[in-house]
Amino acid sequence: MKRITLSTIAVLTLLPNVLSAEGFALFSDAKFNGEIRPRYESVDDESNTKDKANAFTVRATLGVEANLLGINGLSMKVDGTTVQPIGGERYDSGSNGLNYDKVVDPEQTRFSQAYLQYKYGKTVAKAGRQVINLDNQRFIGSVDWRQMMQSFDAAVISDSTIDNLTLTGAYVWGREAVSDAPTADTNSIILNGSYKVSDMVKVTAYDYMISSASDTIGMALTGDVPLASAKVAYRAEYASQGDASRDTDDAHKNVKADAYYYNLDALANINGILAGVGYEFLSGHTTGDGKTAFFAPLGTLHAFNGWADKFLAATPTGGLCDATATVGYTAAGLGKAMLVYHNFETDVSMGGKSDLGSEWDALYTNAIPGVKGLSGLAKAAFFKAGDVTGYTADVSKIWLQVSYKF
Repeated sequence: MKRITLSTIAVLTLLPNVLSAEGFALFSDAKFNGEIRPRYESVDDESNTKDKANAFTVRATLGVEANLLGINGLSMKVDGTTVQPIGGERYDSGSNGLNYDKVVDPEQTRFSQAYLQYKYGKTVAKAGRQVINLDNQRFIGSVDWRQMMQSFDAAVISDSTIDNLTLTGAYVWGREAVSDAPTADTNSIILNGSYKVSDMVKVTAYDYMISSASDTIGMALTGDVPLASAKVAYRAEYASQGDASRDTDDAHKNVKADAYYYNLDALANINGILAGVGYEFLSGHTTGDGKTAFFAPLGTLHAFNGWADKFLAATPTGGLCDATATVGYTAAGLGKAMLVYHNFETDVSMGGKSDLGSEWDALYTNAIPGVKGLSGLAKAAFFKAGDVTGYTADVSKIWLQVSYKF
């Protein structure tokens, strides 16, 4: 899809009122949605000689959802999103070439969603540009943390006809990343199924066939376990990554992959006090061993392995072992606060070294009283360097954000 202007988005939201006539409506029961999200982000990356980034940006989304042609179950949704810098660009957006640290929020405007939907009972089919979030978004997600979300050009069918069983299948032919790069062809197949045995156990199985990249097959167990005055949310997951079964990218043929992944974590909520531990493992390799480093290119990667995003672009060649400890609280009226510590090491040593560094992450978020849909957030990440080449420089990031949804 081509880039569009914000005025075009505004006009589109008026169509349900325009394209109608007495006795017949092309659109009906229109529902509007929107968001305004200004943000300040600072980045100080000591791995380069660039100036510290100070990014003031705003995201604005206007959307409409409406029934179509009077056909029961048939509807459409269109969202337009624009990202604009405030007061000039004092950051490297990835495309502006400025001599600042990187903040991947380039100035852009586009359709973030534009799809047709048909519901029949508990079966839903969607075709067009859409947000897809599966499970914890580790493998498939919208990267909504960035000002422009990631969306997919896809046909998706989801069914929950059988109680506690949800099945999702998708063919994804295009990907709109958070940057302002052109739509990327992917021609991938996504399969996901979950069955909720009880509140304490949900079983999820998946097969993500990412064209000319890899096939990832895995299973996860999740749930909430009551223990005295506490409730413990847990996740236990394993996945293997093999050769790409779909080779549709002429520039990347016969892509090989041989890696595995597991994740174990638990978070206890004791009357609003949060405490948790976790361990996430992404296998790596040495030169000539025929293995690869585990990677999930379509996931919401910012949510994992530290908010400083040191491992977002690629998993280190030697893999990644991420041990975490979390403390915090959540309470009505007081919001949510979290402090997370990460210790990073390689799976396989790189140049005889394995220390990838450590990181402290902090978060506070709360609804702002008096205005429905208004919330605020303060967040920070402080990465401390290790001794592995490529990870020997400190990084600090700070965010201040306000969001209004309507």
